[in-house]
Amino acid sequence: MLPNNTLGRPLRDVFDEVVGDWREVTENFLQSSQGEKLVQFVDAHVKAGEIVYPSNPLRALALTPLEQVRAVILGQDPYHGSGQAEGLAFSVPEGVKIPPSLRNIFKELQRDLHIAPPQSGSLVHWAKQGVLLLNTTLTVKNGQAASHAKKGWEVLTDALIAAVARQQRPVAFMLWGAHAQAKRPLIEDAAKIPGTQHIVLQANHPSPLSATKPPVPFIGCGHFSAANAFLAQHQCSEIAW
Repeated sequence: MLPNNTLGRPLRDVFDEVVGDWREVTENFLQSSQGEKLVQFVDAHVKAGEIVYPSNPLRALALTPLEQVRAVILGQDPYHGSGQAEGLAFSVPEGVKIPPSLRNIFKELQRDLHIAPPQSGSLVHWAKQGVLLLNTTLTVKNGQAASHAKKGWEVLTDALIAAVARQQRPVAFMLWGAHAQAKRPLIEDAAKIPGTQHIVLQANHPSPLSATKPPVPFIGCGHFSAANAFLAQHQCSEIAW
């Protein structure tokens, strides 16, 4: 049986659960006009009986505190099928069939670091090690990809990305596909603070439509080893991918 991953409560309740160093970013967003409009939009759709995923749109923040972020992987919006989205970019719960993009991620992981593809598609163990698995849109309507795009989520997730980039602790940003790569100026602007040391790794999206095509095929990009080499260079613990 697929897990129940539908959002069944007011979005403000989800925001109220954010604690620690992310709280300032999320509270500033909630107090903005974009934040108010987003809450109204999502809550209206849930109240009308529409199926919205995931059950906890801000789970990535709960699993990866700002002060612990060592790498960032940006997705676009949550999986829009039943039981799939679990609040972490590219990740699906234990027991759920691994989607094609995630299969390619595991394929590159095996090619790059000789790690056998796991049986589970859950990336919770990455998140708990400081890998922020953030989609740029954090909710979606059942069966309708990008249905909640440009409703306000991007304002929040841009602020979250900028907050990471302002950290002086070294971070590896892994930008896969044009949508994620469009965030590079945001990272570079925030990282102009003296003392910041980050690396930005870019490749095509791991989707089967682009993973092996130019200009920078995802298969063969070597981002997992490059991120670990960067962290080791700055005396930071490597990630056990």
